[in-house]
Amino acid sequence: MRRPSINGARRLLAPAAAAVLAGALLAAVPPAPAAAAPAAGASTPFTSYEAEAGTLGGGASTVSLTAAPTTQYSSPALEASGHAYVHLAGPGQRVQWTNNTGRPISALVVRASIPDSATGGGITATLNLYVDGAFRQALNLSSKQTWVYEGNNHYNDSSDQNPADGNPRVFFDEASTFVTGTPIAPGGTFALQKDAANTAAYYDIDVVDVENPPGPIAQPANSISITSCGAVADNSGVDSTGAIQSCINQAQAQGKILWIPAGTFYLKGTNGLQAQGITIAGAGPWYSTIYRAVPLPNNTPLGAVFQVTSCTVKDFHIDSNATSRATVDGAGGAMDTTGTNWVADDIWTQHTLSGFWASGTGGTVRNSRLTTIWADGINLNNVSLNNSVGNNLTATNNFVRGTGDDGMAINSVNYNTDGSGNRTYYTPMSNVSFTHNTVIAPWGGKGIGIYGGSGHDVEYNAISDTARYIGLGAGRFGVNGNDLLGATVNGNVVARSGGNGYNQGQPALHVGNGGDGQNVGVVDRVTVTNNTVVDALYDGVGFSTSTNTQLQNNTVTSPWRNGIVVAPPFYPAPSGSAAITGNTVTGLRAGASAYLNNSGGFAATLSGNSWQGGGPVEAPYGGTPAAIPGTVQAENYDTGGQGLAYNVTSVNGTGNAYRSDGVDLEATSDTGGGYNLGWTSAGQWFRYTVNVATAGAYTVSARVAAPSAVTGALHLADASGANLTGAVNIPATGGWQTWTTVTATLTLPAGRQILTLAQDNAGWNINSLQFTAGGGTTPTNLAAGRPTAESSHTQVYASSNVTDGDQGSYWESANNAFPQWVQVDLGASRQATRVVLQLPASWGARNQTLTLQASADGSSFATVVASATYTFSPASNNTVTITFPAATQRYWRVTISANTGWPAGQVSEFQVWNQ
Repeated sequence: MRRPSINGARRLLAPAAAAVLAGALLAAVPPAPAAAAPAAGASTPFTSYEAEAGTLGGGASTVSLTAAPTTQYSSPALEASGHAYVHLAGPGQRVQWTNNTGRPISALVVRASIPDSATGGGITATLNLYVDGAFRQALNLSSKQTWVYEGNNHYNDSSDQNPADGNPRVFFDEASTFVTGTPIAPGGTFALQKDAANTAAYYDIDVVDVENPPGPIAQPANSISITSCGAVADNSGVDSTGAIQSCINQAQAQGKILWIPAGTFYLKGTNGLQAQGITIAGAGPWYSTIYRAVPLPNNTPLGAVFQVTSCTVKDFHIDSNATSRATVDGAGGAMDTTGTNWVADDIWTQHTLSGFWASGTGGTVRNSRLTTIWADGINLNNVSLNNSVGNNLTATNNFVRGTGDDGMAINSVNYNTDGSGNRTYYTPMSNVSFTHNTVIAPWGGKGIGIYGGSGHDVEYNAISDTARYIGLGAGRFGVNGNDLLGATVNGNVVARSGGNGYNQGQPALHVGNGGDGQNVGVVDRVTVTNNTVVDALYDGVGFSTSTNTQLQNNTVTSPWRNGIVVAPPFYPAPSGSAAITGNTVTGLRAGASAYLNNSGGFAATLSGNSWQGGGPVEAPYGGTPAAIPGTVQAENYDTGGQGLAYNVTSVNGTGNAYRSDGVDLEATSDTGGGYNLGWTSAGQWFRYTVNVATAGAYTVSARVAAPSAVTGALHLADASGANLTGAVNIPATGGWQTWTTVTATLTLPAGRQILTLAQDNAGWNINSLQFTAGGGTTPTNLAAGRPTAESSHTQVYASSNVTDGDQGSYWESANNAFPQWVQVDLGASRQATRVVLQLPASWGARNQTLTLQASADGSSFATVVASATYTFSPASNNTVTITFPAATQRYWRVTISANTGWPAGQVSEFQVWNQ
């Protein structure tokens, strides 16, 4: 999906640096009960101030994510912590905070974005810091290590720096500085302001970390300073690599500590530093820095800055000049570690390929900061430095922000394959612990990924603001990863997570195989308890194929799609089992469900959950679903209460004599009398359980009243949130009780289902909805913009291209591996009569042998049109139409068994039409 399997040369990972309490993250989480377990997240020496929580001045504005992404690409809001930032675009615009830490502030870390240069490669610019209203100093910001582009077939490529390709990503970098002059006193104010001297076109401010670091640590006894071997501080023209390695060799021979004094020491070549069995210590991460400054462009694959075995490393900073994830741009790891009982303590890492890539037995990463890393932050594995085990490893109290792959990962590799096809096998990992870590805003991976092994413990971590992918996932990585045979996931907070990478609408918390795009392997005995999932960008919790999962006493609050879902889009669960007990789902949006099981083969046992025995239950009003064809009275919305059967922003109405929760009901003067729904407001919704006699097209006639015309007043949606009618306009009727009829058309499957009446704009009343069979269905491509899946793809030619509306982009499967397939998920069973397939209009003619299949559940497919050969010709715009008798299905799949134009399956547009 996001990255290749871990083979040969390995590295797919990233480091990071900087700091923050999880205050802003946890502010959105409901308070814990009195006897709650310890709070989630790391305890850090700094406090984070989100820009959007500051006081704006001079015309500054806040930009925030207000809806789930509809594109697979990035944006500054998606990559920002809190999914929000402050935009400074003109002189005098500022954002200000008050120092309420109770202690002086003498150092700042500013996470901000400034524009790229016109031709790529970035710029530098200053931004002014004011203290108590007076100018204090200019801060130096840069975009030289941000801004890569994904357009022009570079999706998920973290190395293209050509602005002409479009679709940028990697917006934010972090700049650290000491405050000049007197520290900012408790109760004082500090502000970031764009003045005339600050020449960047704009400054997007995400967050500021503030602290009062202690002074430099003194050189310890029995140590050797790297300066005694010729290392030179603060001179970028001097390569200190050889001098530092010489001192390491002496420390090993003499049993001494290697000391890195205050200053920045540069590694100018492509060699890293190797050490074994010693302590390497600095004066503190604000004072001692090892900086890799590789001459660019670089053509030599880089090992990590430090390659250490059975060592203790502590109290220093690692940085580099890497400008992308590619070798040519200087990307190499920070710290490769293995051996026994190793320790990494208080290490601050930035701008390297990975932070910690660590294996061995009994090692610990603690109290460290990793920010602006090109790949993984902390990856504990069983392959680093040619080891084959990764047991009893620990990562605790670490802060990770802004990684280009997983913030943290337990990465159990089964085998790697060399260039000759030879496999090396590794011992499955066991008993790895991630506790009390904070992971914020990974722009290219999960927050925390658990990939294979057994006995792992992931507890009390705070994860937030993933840009594209799952927040916390328990599964297996790829075809060469180990199965996951036991893990505990407890007490974690996952906020504003999930994402639309590859147009997949990924869940915030996921259990099962397939989290990496490979639906393979065993995921068994994962216990998920007492976690809080808040403001998920799509589904709160998702299951793919997995067995014996315990999902117990978790809270899902205000997901932007559904609460808990078995087999959400792109995460099939044709088999599996789980006990789902005592979970609470609240704050559902229009058309959303607390729980869905989209698989006929996944055995889920439910008890005591909020949507059943453990809380209010949604049910049809009066106990019987309304019949379609027929009339649905607006006042007969489902029972179950706020957030389940309906969502209202205020309690109004006088219809309590009809039903005790008649929150928006009033007596109506419309024909037939009774009650109508009123007090409409954008964002409100009401759900109705119905029973549709026959699948097909229907006309819905709504009795409505409105003093003034309302454009886009309402729409009807199904249980998955799919808009069935499009926007419905209401004309002016002259009064709240002056009634008329408006109509729309929709297609419904047969059987019991839930329809949602969504109020999109205020100013109208509704009395009833009458459904009649047939009538004026508009030809519609039901697949437009819908999620997709595939058997495989090559390079960047993923299946998401087939529903993007662009005939020039395309899906291409792996070569020489027929048959291959691509499919689209319509979100609900919809009636269709034809499928239209396209290839890029400029391509030459070719024949493809195609089979059209469809499925209601995504696992059992029936053939709709048998295998036949179709010609794609430029003379017909490289378009093929496959017609068939009307069929109502959710998933539509084309299987390709031959192609005369290329040894792979190829489709640029996959359209499914309702007529």
